[in-house]
Amino acid sequence: MRILQLCNKFPYPLKDGAAIASTYLARAYAELGHDIDLLSMNTSKHWFDTDTLPRDFNHYTDIHTVFIDNRIRPLPALLNLFSKKSYHIQRFEDIAFYEKLKQVLHQKHYDVVQLESLYLAPYISTIREFAPNSLVVLRAHNVEHEIWERVAQNSRPLKKWYLNKITPRLKDYEKIRLNDCDLVVAISNRDAEAFELMDLKRPATVAPIGIDCNDYQPADHSFEKPLSLSFIGSLDWMPNQEGLKWFLDEVWQPLLAPKFPTLQFHIGGRSAPKWLKELNMERVVFHGEVPCSRDFLNEHSVMIVPLLSGGGMRAKILEGMALGKVVLSTDIGMEGIHGQDRKHFLLANEPAQWLEAIEYCDQHTSRLPKIGQAAREFCIQHFDNLEIGRKLIGEFERHGKKGGPGKTEKPAVAIV
Repeated sequence: MRILQLCNKFPYPLKDGAAIASTYLARAYAELGHDIDLLSMNTSKHWFDTDTLPRDFNHYTDIHTVFIDNRIRPLPALLNLFSKKSYHIQRFEDIAFYEKLKQVLHQKHYDVVQLESLYLAPYISTIREFAPNSLVVLRAHNVEHEIWERVAQNSRPLKKWYLNKITPRLKDYEKIRLNDCDLVVAISNRDAEAFELMDLKRPATVAPIGIDCNDYQPADHSFEKPLSLSFIGSLDWMPNQEGLKWFLDEVWQPLLAPKFPTLQFHIGGRSAPKWLKELNMERVVFHGEVPCSRDFLNEHSVMIVPLLSGGGMRAKILEGMALGKVVLSTDIGMEGIHGQDRKHFLLANEPAQWLEAIEYCDQHTSRLPKIGQAAREFCIQHFDNLEIGRKLIGEFERHGKKGGPGKTEKPAVAIV
């Protein structure tokens, strides 16, 4: 099978969830014997020098990139209030990408064109015109409008007002574009149910993020050290920023720091906002972008993910579990990962619950390696990229060349 994967940012380095999700699935397709090409936006926000790709990034037959300037500009953002278009989507529409897509589709026939984000949906009509026999698959990493609704709820008044103005347009756009595809791939059962409530009429399946756990080797010495907390993630992603700030203000300063005078909290991630770079808080260490996220996580026994908004799944949580870390997160953070609290991970939502969870870790240090080992075994069992890729290929074969864009049938949601 020949597959063209479209990405709205280059899927390397593997330092954010989208890159991890896109790369490991593409690698699985290649290892299963399929021919996969990449056409990716290389955006101003997440620009990557493709000349520096490592030699083992070799699962694609061909790689094509187009530079996209998708910076948020105050004037266009303001003027969009007087438009009916979604500003979220508008930032990813680019004539050069249209032209490159036409060229790539002219050069090869593809059985499947897989869009790795709703932000690539503007190009569906081009795919239909230049590759009418290709199966158009939308792999929805999130229910996009839900992310922005949640961000709005936790934002300051002016930002909240603006997001509440523009997010309904994103929701309307998402509802329409879901039904423009031949197959929708949701990351979690919850997301699939949300799409059905949005009147999805196209076939759908559920395929979680997959990783190769052989790439993640636990370091047992982290549990031999004094208890320490770590956080790692893309710090230009608003849900990460708001969750981290909430944790520092509502959990760390008033509860954890006074209660545990030797406990340290280590933060790693790229593209940090100014307030975090200038943070001066006792026993909170900001590392910035770290050379290797696995080495960073392996230095600390507990990985925290204090998400208050977001959607889909958190690939970083899978990385932490694969490394045998004790992951402590909110219900929102653990969406799509259906393990058991106090067995595969720890759950906390309210500040008092976070305090209780850290007290548990402090008082039961001998149990932490067992939770970490159970987390790794759970990850191997449920999130293996080859198995997920194999089952998705089966879905592509089942739906390929069936039901063109005019056919509307109620989806039979298959869990991959």
